[in-house]
Amino acid sequence: MQKYEKLEKIGEGTYGTVFKAKNRETHEIVALKRVRLDDDDEGVPSSALREICLLKELKHKNIVRLHDVLHSDKKLTLVFEFCDQDLKKYFDSCNGDLDPEIVKSFLFQLLKGLGFCHSRNVLHRDLKPQNLLINRNGELKLADFGLARAFGIPVRCYSAEVVTLWYRPPDVLFGAKLYSTSIDMWSAGCIFAELANAGRPLFPGNDVDDQLKRIFRAGDTDGGAVALHDQAARLQALPDVPGHDIPGERRTQAQRYRQGPAAGDQEQGNRGRVGPRQLALPDPATPSFRASRTS
Repeated sequence: MQKYEKLEKIGEGTYGTVFKAKNRETHEIVALKRVRLDDDDEGVPSSALREICLLKELKHKNIVRLHDVLHSDKKLTLVFEFCDQDLKKYFDSCNGDLDPEIVKSFLFQLLKGLGFCHSRNVLHRDLKPQNLLINRNGELKLADFGLARAFGIPVRCYSAEVVTLWYRPPDVLFGAKLYSTSIDMWSAGCIFAELANAGRPLFPGNDVDDQLKRIFRAGDTDGGAVALHDQAARLQALPDVPGHDIPGERRTQAQRYRQGPAAGDQEQGNRGRVGPRQLALPDPATPSFRASRTS
């Protein structure tokens, strides 16, 4: 620990304290996550071991980088790259006004990092604004892999006690222990809605029962349909701002989509599909919509 000079405490994690620090040799600013080691025989928390093992393998610009691990008899310290804030703090600082270009940028980076995790057979299982870090260059990075784990064949049963309540999918709320990448995609969708709605959570439930009621109420009542229709209208109003063309990388599906339907039709998997702006949204105020709700 003599290698690092602690500057200030910046937060409490699930199993320790996080400090802003400076490397005495290189003067690089880093984040130190100090893990509490109990006096009993349990040793290092499994969540810390899991995070270390996974982050040693997950090297991507949209995943927080683990620089080093320092261990002593009483302390375990993880040395991470430093990011100025998380997405929740960014929401709080925006006062309900988010630039649509920033919304698009953050969602793109979230999906890039998540896609890399899934391509390496890793489920994050705790995506939420507090676990998405943002540096001063506007780069968003997935963090806190304490609940993450590898998945694959054969299918295994996992814990249902994962994902913060507001970002937990319905099947897991019901206790499902068989799940795959969809558990993260639901969370990502909730975060996208929060981005598009200026930081207001989509389903802020008080407990499991209330969370399920909020989810099903959104699609099962005229009032919920109106809310979702309004939300969809706001999403469609997002301008077509310039995307992220990354030099040296292959064209992504998003880049193909931006080139229009003709380019998309060249991809076998996209044939017969329509873009999101072409979808006809039902108007909850029309008699035909109400008739379909009662039939």
